[in-house]
Amino acid sequence: MKVWLAFNPNKEKALSAVKELKQYFHKKKITVINGQQPKKFLGADDLVVALGGDGTLLRVARAIAGCNVPVLGVNLGGLGFLTEVTRQEIYRTLDKILQGNIAVEERMMLQAEVWRGKKKLGTYLALNDVVVNSSQEARVVSLDLAIDNKPVANYIADGLIVATPTGSTAYTLSAGGPIVYPDMELIIVSPICPHMLTLRPLIVAAETNIAITMKTDHHVGNVTMDGQVAVPVKLNDVIVVKKAVEKFLLVTSPYKNYFEVLRTKLKWSERA
Repeated sequence: MKVWLAFNPNKEKALSAVKELKQYFHKKKITVINGQQPKKFLGADDLVVALGGDGTLLRVARAIAGCNVPVLGVNLGGLGFLTEVTRQEIYRTLDKILQGNIAVEERMMLQAEVWRGKKKLGTYLALNDVVVNSSQEARVVSLDLAIDNKPVANYIADGLIVATPTGSTAYTLSAGGPIVYPDMELIIVSPICPHMLTLRPLIVAAETNIAITMKTDHHVGNVTMDGQVAVPVKLNDVIVVKKAVEKFLLVTSPYKNYFEVLRTKLKWSERA
């Protein structure tokens, strides 16, 4: 087994945790991969440990897409829906993993293609969501939505969010979208502050092809993957979003389940 430690080198908590983990794996005679380009070194029998918050884990998901390597998320930050394991739980969790006691969930990812006429500008992956919005603050955009080549509606809104079940507790939740059990396979389409309040979130099959056409001509828009990778788009550009071939393998905590995470993070059942 080889292990890649993914972390933000500018975070003091992460540097401290990495130092301790390297000592732990050295004692176990396990090779630790250094660097930020691990894909060519990783195989199905290896492990990634993502140290930080959900942002770190989202970067990891795109970096290792297609490797089929399980990822353990360790929460060194605040909210952390995806990074379930705390700093205090990390070593007993790793002991269980090394003993073969590991539970892994398959999470679907999204593939987004940006088209300008007949030219494809790029293909991108996302674990949480693909968002199309304005590149200017406080400006709405006009977006045509089609599903499987069938026109749905024109949205005058701050934007559209196309999310996975994993991303249902992220941006789309703030936009009024549903919380979806993470191992399901479906796609959520949520408008952001629509001009028409009757335009509500949609849930469609995972095999659906979603096309969003930019119809605003007075400024440039953006398509953003996981809130981290942004691509400018302009009038009549088309963003095609569908289920990705690649899967994300998330190691789940042996000490809590999904509903416990929701109760804790969202403070369900707590009185004001």
